[in-house]
Amino acid sequence: MGEAGPGPGVAPGPREAPEPEEDEAAAQGGARGSRAGPRGGIRVLKRNVKRNGSRSCLNRSRFGSRERDWLKKDVGRGCVYVYGGDSAAVASSDLRLVLCTVETPASEICDGEGGKNLFLQLHGDLVRRLEPTEKPLQIVYDYLAGLGFDDPVRMQEEAANSDLSCMIRFYSEKPCQVEQLDRILLSGVYNVRKGKTQLHKWAERLVILCGTCLIVSSVKDSHAGKMHILPLVGGKVEEMKRRQYTLAFTSAGAQAQTYHVSFETLAEYQRWHRQASTVVSMRLSVVDLSCYSLEEVPEHLFYSQDIIYLNLRHNFMRPSGAGSLDSLCRFSQLKSLNLSHNRLGEFPVSLCEISTLTELNISCNGLRSLPSQIGKLLNLQTLWLDGNFLTSLPEEMGSLQQLSCLGLSFNNFCELPSICEKLILVDKLALAGNMLETLDLAVLNRMSHIKSVDLRLNNLKRAAADTLEGNKSVTYMDLRDNEMTDLDLSSLGSLEQLHCERNKLKELTLSGFSLRALYASSNCLTAVNIYRVPGKLTCLELSHNQLQCVPDWACEAKKLEVLDVSHNLLVELPLRILSSLSLRKLMVGHNRLQRLPPLAEHIPLEVLDVQHNLLTKLPEMLFAKALNLRYLNASANSLESLPSACTEEESLSMLQLLYLTNNNLTDQCIPVLVGHQSLRILHLANNHLQTFPASKLTKLEHLEELNLSGNKLKTIPTTVANCKLLHTLIAHSNEISIFPEILHLPHIQFVDLSCNELTEILIPEALPAALQELDLSGNTNLVLEHKTLDVFSHITTLKIDAKPSLTADSALSSTFWSHGVAEMAGQRNKLCVSSLALGSFAEGVEAVYGMFDGDKNEELPRLLQCTMADVLLEEVQQSDTMFMSNTFLVSHRKLGMAGQKLGSSAVLCYIRHDVADPASSFSLTVANVGTCQAILCRSGKPVPLSKVFSLEQCSEEAKRIKEQKAIITEDNKVNGVTCCTRMLGCTYLHPWILPKPHVNSIPLTVQDELLLIGNKALWEHLSYTEAVSAVRHLHDPLAAAKKLCTLAQSYGCQDNVGAMVVCLNISEDSCTCEMHGLTLPGPGGFSSTTKPATPSSSSGIASEFSSELSASEVSSEVGSTASDEHNTVSLDSGLLPRQERRCSLHPVPPSSIFQRQPSSATFSSNQSDNGLDSDDEQPVEGVMTNGSKVEVEVDIHCCKGKGLELEPLAAEYSSSTPGPEDDSGLVIRRQNSVNTVQRGVREKCELQKSLSTCCLYGKKLSNGSIVPLEESLNLIEVATEAPKKKTGYFAAPSQVEPEDQFVVPPDLEEEVKEQMKQHQENGADQEQKEEHAVTLPEEFDTAL
Repeated sequence: MGEAGPGPGVAPGPREAPEPEEDEAAAQGGARGSRAGPRGGIRVLKRNVKRNGSRSCLNRSRFGSRERDWLKKDVGRGCVYVYGGDSAAVASSDLRLVLCTVETPASEICDGEGGKNLFLQLHGDLVRRLEPTEKPLQIVYDYLAGLGFDDPVRMQEEAANSDLSCMIRFYSEKPCQVEQLDRILLSGVYNVRKGKTQLHKWAERLVILCGTCLIVSSVKDSHAGKMHILPLVGGKVEEMKRRQYTLAFTSAGAQAQTYHVSFETLAEYQRWHRQASTVVSMRLSVVDLSCYSLEEVPEHLFYSQDIIYLNLRHNFMRPSGAGSLDSLCRFSQLKSLNLSHNRLGEFPVSLCEISTLTELNISCNGLRSLPSQIGKLLNLQTLWLDGNFLTSLPEEMGSLQQLSCLGLSFNNFCELPSICEKLILVDKLALAGNMLETLDLAVLNRMSHIKSVDLRLNNLKRAAADTLEGNKSVTYMDLRDNEMTDLDLSSLGSLEQLHCERNKLKELTLSGFSLRALYASSNCLTAVNIYRVPGKLTCLELSHNQLQCVPDWACEAKKLEVLDVSHNLLVELPLRILSSLSLRKLMVGHNRLQRLPPLAEHIPLEVLDVQHNLLTKLPEMLFAKALNLRYLNASANSLESLPSACTEEESLSMLQLLYLTNNNLTDQCIPVLVGHQSLRILHLANNHLQTFPASKLTKLEHLEELNLSGNKLKTIPTTVANCKLLHTLIAHSNEISIFPEILHLPHIQFVDLSCNELTEILIPEALPAALQELDLSGNTNLVLEHKTLDVFSHITTLKIDAKPSLTADSALSSTFWSHGVAEMAGQRNKLCVSSLALGSFAEGVEAVYGMFDGDKNEELPRLLQCTMADVLLEEVQQSDTMFMSNTFLVSHRKLGMAGQKLGSSAVLCYIRHDVADPASSFSLTVANVGTCQAILCRSGKPVPLSKVFSLEQCSEEAKRIKEQKAIITEDNKVNGVTCCTRMLGCTYLHPWILPKPHVNSIPLTVQDELLLIGNKALWEHLSYTEAVSAVRHLHDPLAAAKKLCTLAQSYGCQDNVGAMVVCLNISEDSCTCEMHGLTLPGPGGFSSTTKPATPSSSSGIASEFSSELSASEVSSEVGSTASDEHNTVSLDSGLLPRQERRCSLHPVPPSSIFQRQPSSATFSSNQSDNGLDSDDEQPVEGVMTNGSKVEVEVDIHCCKGKGLELEPLAAEYSSSTPGPEDDSGLVIRRQNSVNTVQRGVREKCELQKSLSTCCLYGKKLSNGSIVPLEESLNLIEVATEAPKKKTGYFAAPSQVEPEDQFVVPPDLEEEVKEQMKQHQENGADQEQKEEHAVTLPEEFDTAL
């Protein structure tokens, strides 16, 4: 990358950084200069850096080795990238790399740049002018330390990375976008004519559009003197048809004035018309200048004297100077002023002079006190002071008698402010997020005007009352997320609604005179006492407590509509509850109920949730008496039968959602379902169904979602075609062998038939347009023809089995672990969960598994899926201790602009040998941020490995967020955005949201059976114990992962859910090294006590075709993804020296640094007309070609020389349709009428290993090319990086043209067959002789 000399504005003081070609003296002189003079602390390296695809990100720039040496001498040194002012320009930006120290002030860098100021931009958002004494490099280092870096050397390296500019960036000039400038002020000299008639002449005048007015000067180019003001709010802006590019501005009112302005270009005309139309459409004089990085308001704004509302939020307004806060008193009608997030530090006293103010928002400004002059704002009605450091309020505030709304949340108050007693119009006490430890009810009683009290997120431990005097004013109280153990609010006789979730309450006492709603979930309640039955109570939530019975007063509440007592210890449900004439929603799941009381009368119940109990049957008259029942969830019980839908001939059932997963239901329950003809969603997964009668399914015409997975069904009845509204069919993990007739349904979107016994698929001529996902993975006998794949390639997501991996290293890995992945979108339109599964990682027997949940965005999970493994590989080579934490931090940086506004939870699991003890077994290192978690099953017990970083589940994180003065909304989200406190991305929420992960490392033992990974939705609906017990007995990890997702959906999950199951087999019995004398596996499999799962079901990797690419296009792209760092081994390679084979339990200490190896195994003989490689002399025996390309799939098996007999080689023809693989080592295939020949070979070379997979089978595409199993996840390698080779790994296979087919004339057919037969026999005899002549003194792998 070329370098330019210093710009015209560079001062001669700081010298340019020397290039590597410069002499040593020059470099040393520059280094000494950093300590000598006031200008000697910096060097400037000017570069023009080309931009990449994103608009504001730059490609990495490099500086010379001498500069690097200078930096390495002191960790206090570093570099700062200084950008030009035009950040949005398309052309290259003038970028300077400034070498400095942590003590170098901004003024010194400005002198070197020839500028006056230096500006700082965080996360591509606001731009702040640095003070002359601020130290830019120290700001960068503090920022990196805040992210989680703690190594000074590493921070120095990160600061030198230009990718950091997406998070922190310095400018020599303040960057401004044209669109922002237009919204602030438009000006220019144009031809202007006053009035609606043509009496006035056109004249050139200065025209300004600022605020709510159009300003026209009386003299050309005059910024002073007489200015004509035209208020535009409520007026009109119209186009003049007689004159091109001319607008007519008209004010509102009876005496409206009009000015005609003629513009020179269409662009100017459109800019003015767009902005003026916004102003005239307003009903009030509102000016919004928020988020513009303003230090002062434009002087012309003061001409708009009709401004009532002025929004200056998220700026850097100065307290004094022209256009500063001191000037705001010039607005004579200003009523509302928003100055939140302006880094003021002190309350501007000048604001107290704006007597017209009725609303003032000065939140999040770091205020520690208020001036006494605030008492002058006598008209003030609303005052927001949230997010500051206030500990008290001045007595002068007592004079604000019109104040009715006062926000004091997230300050440092330790007690209720006494001044609130004088503010008699204030009816809400907002003190959430402060430091109160005691709720003083006596003080609250003296504030008789207070009706609503918000004390969330304090440190409340008790409620104290000095007197027995009751409070008749408080109607609403919020005490969520405190530390109270008991609460007695019986003195609050007017209390209507109470929130006390997530405390430590054991007992709760309330008054029931006025109580309408009680929310007390997530406590330790054993008793809830309400004196006087709450006759007005409509909602009662007591879930996640320790109640053993439903309180008696709840049974007598005559207006109770919603009752939630789930996750308690209930053993019996009172009859009065179920037969209540007011109850509409009853949640009693996750208890110990063995039966439900019988029903004798009709009830209005609409929602009933009884999942996770001990029920063996439901009340016989449930459906007959609960005619309004629309939702029933009875999953995870022991139901063996279902009650009849009706007692009459015609059913009146209105049931629409029925969840019966994980019971003991048999085929006998199916006829009962016919009575619920309004069913839309039916879940019968994990029962004992063997058949589903066709006559019964045909009556469920309104069915939209059907889940029959985990049964023993042989077929789906053909009458499913009558369910015209069906959009989701889930029937994985059955014994289905015939593809159901569902592709004729017009609304079908999602079909999951994985882990069945499908053999073929009959498809219609055209697939339904709504079909988005088809999952056929785990069907080991399924063979898809080329035509079928072409038809399916138009589906957004197609999941089919990848070819089995039988190479040495991948097979060794599969001996110790195998994985399955399942991701389901649920009832959302898009899937925002991505998984990373590399069963063979790096050079040894290692593995990486991860999951990423973007909540509502799918971009970041996919980016992390593609890049995080490569980042981990780099970090492992750099550090043995901090590699996992640095992987997350670097991945956070690499998200670039996408990570500024979007965020993602992540969990990453890395299995490898302990570096400190190579002879030991494997160790598992887990790191996570957000809500994704990993669980280890050890001896059948769950061992949590992750930490949930959310406000509700991590009190330490909630405390940190409070101290940093973030605003936590009532739905427990940071600034109303996310409940997570640590995520990758969301950099604009720094420092509240951090990317530093929780890291946990644990050695794996023989007792470790499973590793379970899931996102938030999975663990919200499945406990650790249930998840382990549900899949522990399953041998297929794909089926296990599918089951977890299905259970979560049946238990109420409607969001994206993802699950990954890794089956572990870590034991001495799995040793495969020579020192233990275990016979290494041949083509038939591995000699192991544990039966390996079928590759199709255990891999968890499925071929997914995007609707945007055809199968052949996917193949051509994959063919160019290999890196030029790969070392190739040709087909005619000689013997390679090898070390003694060791297994992963007894490894050979590493002797060299890992290098990326080729992971593509598609060989194309396209150099010569006879299908030979350029170095070959003889054609491959048994293969006849006419010049077309022959594609070779190579299956390399690990050989053991000791006691292993050579098998005779054989060649046989097979059809062009791929069938099951035999035990041969070499498979030669020609698809699309290309003859396929399978042949076994034993070579004496070692196979080169791959980064992300060592398997030589991959995704099977429609043209016969191969995508490596797990290299398909690595999308960051581009075609331009592929080496320019003509043979070997890097020749992308192409489609065979019809004219290239091998055609034998009928009259020569017999002769050709005879010649081929002789050719094969001669070849077989010759090779057999060669085999007998070969001795095997030691073991070798086959090398290609």
